[in-house]
Amino acid sequence: MNRGSENRGGRRGRRQEQEDSGLIERVVQIRRVTKVVKGGGNLTFTALVVVGDGKGNVGVGLGRAKAVPDAVRKGTTNARKDITPVILADTTIPHEVVSKYGAAKVLLKPAAPGTGVIAGGGVRAAMEAAGVKDVLSKTFGSNNKINILKATVQGLRSLRDPKVERAKRRNVEVKATED
Repeated sequence: MNRGSENRGGRRGRRQEQEDSGLIERVVQIRRVTKVVKGGGNLTFTALVVVGDGKGNVGVGLGRAKAVPDAVRKGTTNARKDITPVILADTTIPHEVVSKYGAAKVLLKPAAPGTGVIAGGGVRAAMEAAGVKDVLSKTFGSNNKINILKATVQGLRSLRDPKVERAKRRNVEVKATED
């Protein structure tokens, strides 16, 4: 038996896990941080993690520790605490949204079925974790992955169902559709 052949053909540098709870965990970024002190340098790691169930729930977390696995575990724990529901329209988002966090600005646009996730790093991870299959996106301003990811999740959380909003404006009650 050839050892190590099980990992061949996969994408390097991308980490995706699905645990017993059914949550998708994606490590978006791992940073090595050095704080210079009198006796030398203190080395720590930060891990940016996105967690979602692929059915409209997503959360983001940042973990800091002296070792990478501990930082990832802390980031995952923080992301699980942050999970909130997101309004989806079938395989895409219901409407266009522009979200800003710090100097990062993210544009999310609904796309036709079959388009796929047209997005970069952090935005793609958040979309896949939330269960969005078709979306167009563009990031402006900062290249900071933490701020881009937080702007993306903030934008997803700001999505509203057009039918419910229309009914609110007309002061009409809408019956919730059962899935």
